[in-house]
Amino acid sequence: MQSLVIVAHGSHLNPDSSAPTYAHADTIRASGAFDEVRTGFWKEEPHLREVLRTVEGDEIYVVPLFISEGYFTEEVIPRELRLAGWDVSEWDSDGISADQATLVAEDIDREVHYCGPVGTHRAMSDVIVRRAESVTDDPDVGEGFGLAVVGHGTERNANSAKAIEYHADRIRERDRFDEVRTLYMDEEPEVDDLPEHFESEDVVLVPLFIADGYHTQEDIPEDVGLCEDYRDGYDVPTAVDDTRIWYAGAVGTEPLMADVILERAADAGADLDDAVATVRETTRVATGD
Repeated sequence: MQSLVIVAHGSHLNPDSSAPTYAHADTIRASGAFDEVRTGFWKEEPHLREVLRTVEGDEIYVVPLFISEGYFTEEVIPRELRLAGWDVSEWDSDGISADQATLVAEDIDREVHYCGPVGTHRAMSDVIVRRAESVTDDPDVGEGFGLAVVGHGTERNANSAKAIEYHADRIRERDRFDEVRTLYMDEEPEVDDLPEHFESEDVVLVPLFIADGYHTQEDIPEDVGLCEDYRDGYDVPTAVDDTRIWYAGAVGTEPLMADVILERAADAGADLDDAVATVRETTRVATGD
């Protein structure tokens, strides 16, 4: 019996924080790729500490719904899941290449395939592009457009910027958009100065966050100049100086994210048959393409 457990941060303060996790779990559940699909959270129920007790399968794949490698994926999740003998060296990662480690969960005495975070998987580049397609309602968007991939940025975790730069580089290599830039909230170059970093008249802004919350709904729109007060709302696109900004919202809310979760599990050995192709088609229809 093959089981998938999607683990995420969650929030006591933002009821929308867990919405993408549940949505992607439903998409994967409908694909029939796994006999069961469970969700677990750090700040919501079911808690990470308890979630494996709800799993019946003997082949368990745990996929963290996080953007980058760091404190949560390297310390919190393995500890709360009680993965015996966990050591970050199991991943042999340079900060963006965590793949999978097979360990025994002491709580249930079963093997768990613990995967790297979705945010560093190569398929995330496709989700960022799909996000641009969704917000512009144009499946061919690219020519005449710039793309701003925006992250939080922090000196406490160098891997945060690595994930963002990785996907920007991959998308840039496709020569689809006229310009691809990385911007940050707490590092240089800052998202506040977005128009200064682009020559394109139209720029799609895609924040690399899992869920829409304080940063994506309040901070970024105000910092970029889409509005003075987020409560007043803003148009998509909104002109800031001489740049039309197409604000896409958190990348993790894009339905195609379910594909990245499946890809992570497949890389760890899950037998998915044609589920990946099914989910890609399902999510494209869901976005109106």
